Amino acid sequence: MQSVIEKIQGKYKKAHITDIRPGDTVKVHQKIREGNKERIQIFQGLVIRITRKQSHTSRVTVRRVSGGVGVEKSFLLHSPLVAKIEVVKRSKVRRNYLSYMRDRTGKSARLSGVAFDREAINAEPPEVEEVEEKTTSTADEKPAEAEKETTEVNDK
Repeated sequence: MQSVIEKIQGKYKKAHITDIRPGDTVKVHQKIREGNKERIQIFQGLVIRITRKQSHTSRVTVRRVSGGVGVEKSFLLHSPLVAKIEVVKRSKVRRNYLSYMRDRTGKSARLSGVAFDREAINAEPPEVEEVEEKTTSTADEKPAEAEKETTEVNDK
């Protein structure tokens, strides 16, 4: 039996999360709101840390070097502001927290790549809600058609 806390946390979890590991190079699609406009901004970098992977507060830290300066961002995986996470490259690492990558530049910062099925990891399952909406909309149309037929019969 689930506790009350687990039920509440389950409501806020996303149905599908991409399998992300430390050492992956990822593209994080983040929603940015500027005034009344909303757009998607992509942040591509190396995953150096993942915390609390099974929790609704799971967080991934992504690092990239931009203009000679290292930039790190932490993203909550289940946040509504994170639209999508896409794995670009998978590397072989033996640690969970790659803090040593902060000190590395140039060739020493390279990680050896590992072959992986990019389409299978980044594929999103079909939306269950859309399927349910389609079935309910067809069910709603049938009674409307039946009402039209009864009014036609009554008119005659």
